[in-house]
Amino acid sequence: MNDVRSRDGATIAFDRSGAGPAVVFVGGALTTAAAMAPLATLLSARFDVFVYDRRGRGSSGDTAPYAVEREVEDLAAVLEVAGGRACVYGHSSGAVLALEAASRGLPIDRLALYEPPFVVDDSRPPLPPDYVAQLTDLVAGDRRGDAVEYFMTTGAAAPAATVASMRGAPFWPAMEAMAHTLVYDGRVMGDTMTGRPLQGERWATVTMPTLVMDGGASPDWARNAARALAVVLPDARHVTLEGQTHGVTDETIAPVLEEFFG
Repeated sequence: MNDVRSRDGATIAFDRSGAGPAVVFVGGALTTAAAMAPLATLLSARFDVFVYDRRGRGSSGDTAPYAVEREVEDLAAVLEVAGGRACVYGHSSGAVLALEAASRGLPIDRLALYEPPFVVDDSRPPLPPDYVAQLTDLVAGDRRGDAVEYFMTTGAAAPAATVASMRGAPFWPAMEAMAHTLVYDGRVMGDTMTGRPLQGERWATVTMPTLVMDGGASPDWARNAARALAVVLPDARHVTLEGQTHGVTDETIAPVLEEFFG
């Protein structure tokens, strides 16, 4: 991987593949650039694709104290390497980070967002007010596995029994290693998971063409959030990828992104 230095000195690792117009991927919670590499390969025939490890993950560094602005600066650093501007695809909380970056004026030509995990109604329980504090305490107490489980059951609304059965899976230690970044994702989400409708003025400056996607097999709360966001953005359209869940397959989303970015 290559790396670029962010404004606060943190080293942000990224991989680059293909040729053509620049596209930058922003991953969601508990993911690294490696998770998005197969999708990058599918798009690399037409695009110059950049995937990066968000701070505190994989090969990227981290500089305290954390602030959402630091992650916006990380994306800005990658965009600079990509030629100064690019199209951006964000998944889950990475979609919210990309949206935040766009609202702060980063040079993004087109924005594609898959299932930003807002909670905009009563179709699922909202996050408790002390959600980020709880995560912070669990990580500080070196209860990293408990932090991941808390995120999955409370943040992602996954069934408790399903999450408990995952704790012995081979991939669980890798998620524990990134547990501290769940606090970062909680900060990125802010007050958007409280069950209240989205406020359009928050993203009034996101005027570039935007594609908001959800999966046809995803839960109602996730689909309601995607539709609500598309309504409040100045230049957005909503698309449902039939049969897909939050873990959308690369083969399904690749042609959608190719058409939108192309």
